[in-house]
Amino acid sequence: MPKVSRRLEKVIPYLLIIGGVIGTICSFIISLDKLKIAENPAFQPNCNLNPIVSCGSVMRSAQGSVFGFPNPWIGLFGFAILITVGMSILAGAKFKRWYWATLNFFIGLGLVFAFWLLYESVYSIHALCPYCLTVDVVVITLFWYVSLFNLQTGVIKLPKGKGWEKALSFVCKHHIDLLVLWFLIIIFFVIKHFWYYFGRNF
Repeated sequence: MPKVSRRLEKVIPYLLIIGGVIGTICSFIISLDKLKIAENPAFQPNCNLNPIVSCGSVMRSAQGSVFGFPNPWIGLFGFAILITVGMSILAGAKFKRWYWATLNFFIGLGLVFAFWLLYESVYSIHALCPYCLTVDVVVITLFWYVSLFNLQTGVIKLPKGKGWEKALSFVCKHHIDLLVLWFLIIIFFVIKHFWYYFGRNF
């Protein structure tokens, strides 16, 4: 197993557990606030900080309940699974290739859903939820490192060729730099869109 994979092999369970715990906490807080809003439409969540950073606006939107129930319920279920997988690995469990591929696939679906919600929050709802943004960070990070682990261990097979091997080697060498760049690009577009507010309040 490549050197990077061995490091990832040790880190992956902790990433899944820590990410799962953070995601679960955020999903629970949003779920609780959604219930309070359902009971009292005038309820204002404590994360309503200004016209832009406003959880209530996001929670009350149609996008906040895409499947007919609050979106964070998906997080409560999904992040609990990630915690279970991480704990199982620490306990000595070994998973087959199909299991890692399935895990990667569903985290990928979570990533697509998270990006869609982020896009809707920025360009349709015109408001940001700090807890949702935290979940975005968790999902992006987990997708990045689970994918990298699966690429390194052969769960995800790249086409044969030195070009692909060099590309993977580059990604492994600069995995943190590329992840930070990913976040910086997102931050750039968010700040650019809301500059009309943030620009005059710096």
